[in-house]
Amino acid sequence: MFTRAVGRLGRKRPPSEIHNNEGSSNVQDQNLEGTQSWAASLDNLLQDPAGVAEFTDFLKKEFSEENLLFWLACEDFKKIEDQEEMQSKAKHIYRTFLCSKATSQVNVEGQCEVREQMLKQPHPLMFEKLQEQIFKLMKYDSYRRFLKSEKFQKLRTSEEELRVASGAGESTPKRASRIYNT
Repeated sequence: MFTRAVGRLGRKRPPSEIHNNEGSSNVQDQNLEGTQSWAASLDNLLQDPAGVAEFTDFLKKEFSEENLLFWLACEDFKKIEDQEEMQSKAKHIYRTFLCSKATSQVNVEGQCEVREQMLKQPHPLMFEKLQEQIFKLMKYDSYRRFLKSEKFQKLRTSEEELRVASGAGESTPKRASRIYNT
């Protein structure tokens, strides 16, 4: 039985490696903060609770928050080690997002391949292909709209204003020059 998302060599894979191979997060992205980090990659946004909250709010207004909720549920599912808890969560994910009567149905290919029999013997990666589809859908669709949205632009502007007001990001000589030359 699998206990967590692992690569071919048995090492734990970072979210960017699980979700996509092109344009994944890199070390340079990790030095960015707030909206700068969110704009660098969807992975960065999904790793920041504030980013997830803002993205969720945006998706609610677009009536597509079920995609993010499904992705998050799958992330939580992969961390479960107890078989009974895993079975319960698998059924919940199926009934909430995948079955024809789901309350927050996502539109992915292969969702009908998840059958009641699979739910009886779940494994941490059973939803991975469906989760990857949703990740790509968000990355190339709703995430791009989020970055262009008025909401994101306002967040970015207010963050930049706060940074300038606090002098963050300026070197001491540059800040001194700005203060004394005004």
